[in-house]
Amino acid sequence: MSSSVASRFSNFFVNFFSFTGQLVPQQEAEQSIRDGVSFKGTNIVILILAILIASLGLNTNSTAVIIGAMLISPLMGPIIGCGLGIGVRDFDLIKRSLRNLIMAAGFSVIASTIYFLISPVNEQHSELLARTSPTIYDVLIGFVGGGAGILAIASRSKGNVIPGVAIATALMPPLCTAGYGLATAQFTYFFGAFYLFIINSIYIAFSTFIGVKLMRYQPVDTANPERSRRVMKWVYSLAILTMLPSIYLTINMLRANKLNVEIERFVNDECRFPQTQVLSKKLYTDNGQRYLQLTLIGQTLPVDSLIMALEPRMRYYDLGNLKLEFLQGGVASSVRDDASESNLRDFYQITQSTITRQQSAIDSLRTLIGKERAAAATAVEIAPEIRVLFPQVSDIAVSRTVFAATAPSDAHMATDTAVVAMVYLAKPLTRAELKRFNEYLCARLSVPAIDIIPVSKP
Repeated sequence: MSSSVASRFSNFFVNFFSFTGQLVPQQEAEQSIRDGVSFKGTNIVILILAILIASLGLNTNSTAVIIGAMLISPLMGPIIGCGLGIGVRDFDLIKRSLRNLIMAAGFSVIASTIYFLISPVNEQHSELLARTSPTIYDVLIGFVGGGAGILAIASRSKGNVIPGVAIATALMPPLCTAGYGLATAQFTYFFGAFYLFIINSIYIAFSTFIGVKLMRYQPVDTANPERSRRVMKWVYSLAILTMLPSIYLTINMLRANKLNVEIERFVNDECRFPQTQVLSKKLYTDNGQRYLQLTLIGQTLPVDSLIMALEPRMRYYDLGNLKLEFLQGGVASSVRDDASESNLRDFYQITQSTITRQQSAIDSLRTLIGKERAAAATAVEIAPEIRVLFPQVSDIAVSRTVFAATAPSDAHMATDTAVVAMVYLAKPLTRAELKRFNEYLCARLSVPAIDIIPVSKP
């Protein structure tokens, strides 16, 4: 019973994924590929125009323009032709495809170099920089894209696979980026971008070769098996050698990503200060020692104490090999260079909030001091009047004071502000005289109420 179910499942799986009946004859598929290998007349002109379009897209950082250039580029033809030639042992096709591919790549690099030499804009946009550091993921993209390409060419219903493969494998932008590197004498860009083009080309061809083998295309040359074995050794060796640098670059990329994640965690967890914000983060190396430089905005903090407190904590974030460095105060140039737009916006908001808060405190203090001075001045001015109207009063002191509740039942009345007049009496005032004196002081001092505290002179 179990074997029957397994057999049914196996048959269903095979039938579901079988595409043998959907393939065109080998001769038809081969002819389609061979026609795309040739680079003559219009193909060369279209290639140069595609290169110029891609260069414009990279120059303006326009993804749509770059995609358009990839769609009209004829670069895919000789690469798939090379894979087909290896698969069917057509050595003449291999030679022709390689020759045309080298010629097309040369024309592309020259055209893009000329463009970037005369272009007034040479900024390094994200679309350009993305083609300078290939990784193992680019190897996988080229391999999978090449497999989809050969399957689409050999299929009766091609659909929109070929344009999708052209976009995914991105042959045109790396060549334009290589031209940019030559034009600006930035050879790391040139080698990085050209290496990406080589990866895509080799693995599209390698995937095409495997696809041809899986579809059991009949070889053209069967008379020289030794030559075929030598070619296959070269194919496998080249595929492996091409992959190795990308593995190294991928490891470096993963390490850099992990480092950035841990730095972000460290800053978010450990570098939270009440009146200070981390504006930017920067990694740099000096004399073999790597430093994490943090730019602070806000209240000035004691740098030495911060370093002593935070550097031991960095071990818990796998940052023990980094030294900590802080910039604060007069770091305007560093802020302009390193801070992002959002950080700058936060900086201005914090600065404005701080200024507003400080100005409010200053205004409150000025108001309070002004009232105190006014009360004191008024008290001095009315002293002669008091001597005439209330001869029992010999001295007076007026001030604003704060009363604080001490009884637990009065906790809701924690503090209260009042104007207090301390008076020295030569003779006690009657109740009526005290009421009249209170009304007089409220009127002359321009306050709603005043507390009179009689004090006997020693």
